[in-house]
Amino acid sequence: MRAVTIREPGGPEAMVLTDLPLPEPGPGEVLVRVMAAGLNRPDLMQRQGLYPPPPGASPILGLEIAGEIVAVGPVTTSPGTPAGSVPAIGTRVCALTNGGGYADYCVVPAGQCLPWPDGYDAIRAAALPETFFTVWSNLVMTAHLAAGERVLIHGGSGGIGTAAIQVARALGAVPYATAGSADKCAQCVALGAEAAIDYRHEDFVDRIAALTDKRGVDVILDVIGGPYLERNLRCLAPDGRLVIIALQGGARAQDVGLARIMTRRLTVTGTTLRPRDAAYKARIAQGLHQTIWPLLAKRIIAPLIHATFPFPHVTEAHKLMESGVHSGKIVLDMQAG
Repeated sequence: MRAVTIREPGGPEAMVLTDLPLPEPGPGEVLVRVMAAGLNRPDLMQRQGLYPPPPGASPILGLEIAGEIVAVGPVTTSPGTPAGSVPAIGTRVCALTNGGGYADYCVVPAGQCLPWPDGYDAIRAAALPETFFTVWSNLVMTAHLAAGERVLIHGGSGGIGTAAIQVARALGAVPYATAGSADKCAQCVALGAEAAIDYRHEDFVDRIAALTDKRGVDVILDVIGGPYLERNLRCLAPDGRLVIIALQGGARAQDVGLARIMTRRLTVTGTTLRPRDAAYKARIAQGLHQTIWPLLAKRIIAPLIHATFPFPHVTEAHKLMESGVHSGKIVLDMQAG
């Protein structure tokens, strides 16, 4: 099979297409013929040598795929794959992988597979797993976002952000977003954000205060990290929850007033999804299938796709993601080129 390998950590040119043996599914796993694969920022970090795969995971890039199951591993009753949950050969699924998505075939735990929503093709299905798994696990399972609550979503025009805005609305919450241009802010509003803040020209702390009558928001989903910590705390309402899911601005914070955390009973937490076990990821899949998949089938919510690239053009796809000019998802078409 074709697969992307990395000669040595570096820029997009470090990736090369290589012929590798087909992987074999183990207990509770399935082998998927990959038809499309989504790009995500952890792919860029892994390519640069900054985000090594966890023990036992494939070293090949790629955390989300869509395709067709062509083989099934031995039956198991492990927590991640309840009895009877393994999809049959021939089933078209999208899946959160543990790595290995940039290849013609990929092994995935069965519990991390979901059927394509009705009416979806491979490109649209491949744009779902990593973003919606991440959003569900953080907004619902970690932050416990409830109907009527306000949530601030940083990076609102990216793959995670565009999904988070829609999921928050579907849960009955009121989403606000930050983005890096007027056009991106308008896109966030079109997706359901109550308001969007151009962080290049506005102070999001002041805007959130004005938008909420100085009360603040109940939940913040943050991809920036250190530089935003103090400002995020100032945006939170009493009993607010800050969930940090990426460190695009850096891992260190300075001049943070901790007294606010105590006096307003704030919760600050951080999560990474990839190292979590199969049972946890299977619980995410079940929640998505019950709550979000019907909304995808009805077109009430949908992934925003910015561009697709034939698989051999993976270098150009990474360059586009690094440029930051995109809004929504970038997807590799494994059947093209």
